[in-house]
Amino acid sequence: MTARRTAAPAPALALALALALLLLLLGGAGQARAVGYRYWSFWDLTGGKWTYATQGPSIARPSDGDVQGFRFAVSEDSQHAVQPRGERDFAAICAGTPAREGEKRVAVVIDPGTAADAPSGEKPPAPRTACARVTPDASAAEALATVAKPLRYDTNALLCAIAGYPGTGCGDPVAAGEPTESARPTASEPAHQGPSVGLLAGAGAVAVLGAAAVWQARRRRG
Repeated sequence: MTARRTAAPAPALALALALALLLLLLGGAGQARAVGYRYWSFWDLTGGKWTYATQGPSIARPSDGDVQGFRFAVSEDSQHAVQPRGERDFAAICAGTPAREGEKRVAVVIDPGTAADAPSGEKPPAPRTACARVTPDASAAEALATVAKPLRYDTNALLCAIAGYPGTGCGDPVAAGEPTESARPTASEPAHQGPSVGLLAGAGAVAVLGAAAVWQARRRRG
């Protein structure tokens, strides 16, 4: 006697597929996408304008009279990084630090950012400037260390904290739902509300599959 294999009814199979699709869509909708990373960016002042540094502060060797900036914020990448704010004129920043033979002066702009970009539970200190007097071969990191200790780095030499801020974390990802200064919608771009396009499309697909299941059931009864 040969055992006969019983196939799952088409309506039940279609409904199961529809439910599986809905669960996948709901699961994907619940996963927050990272919009950027919270970190200290490093800048050079060139022609009176900030440019994102092409070298890290531990490698860069500024010249006497240079201005370098550090800004803490949430940034997607170097093209969308937030620039330092405040005074950036070398003569003004180093006015109280006279030149000395055998040393160089580097103006340093330190902008810890806004409360919106601060890690949870932390408050950014006020932006400030300083004039670092260092040896001619000193790096930007060494110049920064003379005016803003303590500095904190990770195992990959990424600058994590200046003058102890922030107290924890280093280049941490920021979720799409977390409000930040650099990721905040503008007045002309209101915040998106309501279900996502993907979720609506998924609901439509589920409705189509459900209708197909009903139609197949009626056809088989007819």
